[in-house]
Amino acid sequence: MNTLTPVLLTSEKFRLYGDIIEIPDTDPIMINSGNCARYSDLADVDICDSGKAGISLFEAKAYSNPVTLTYVERHPLGSQAFLPTCSDRYLVVVADDIDGKPGVPKVFMTDGYQGVNYHRNTWHGVLTPIIKQSLFVVVDYIGSENNLEECEFDSPYLIEFG
Repeated sequence: MNTLTPVLLTSEKFRLYGDIIEIPDTDPIMINSGNCARYSDLADVDICDSGKAGISLFEAKAYSNPVTLTYVERHPLGSQAFLPTCSDRYLVVVADDIDGKPGVPKVFMTDGYQGVNYHRNTWHGVLTPIIKQSLFVVVDYIGSENNLEECEFDSPYLIEFG
């Protein structure tokens, strides 16, 4: 079984797969009588015309070390954004598309304050909190068409994190 080790999630390393949703190094727009900093347009929500963007809550059980990665998924009808409601770190798994199948996965570790927005058709792993069961706000395609494709790896990967 091949072993993967997460690296710190950064916008530069993740750019091909989606957007990192975090406070940027730019000045915010101050709103609410100067009591609130607004950081606008942090992710590209991309939804096909047959559906709409919806907001959901996902409650994900925590994974223990090591994690066995047996499959990834992708969504052909829209991007999918995950925003954690706590400051716990979690794993982010993505893979390049190689002729319609996922390549060797890349594994990232969030800093606990980052959300992610996977681009449409990006192979990615499932929600993988590693501290405790966690709640995420999810923005993605809502509609009647199938927006899920899964692909199982020929041989599982082992993700070890510290």
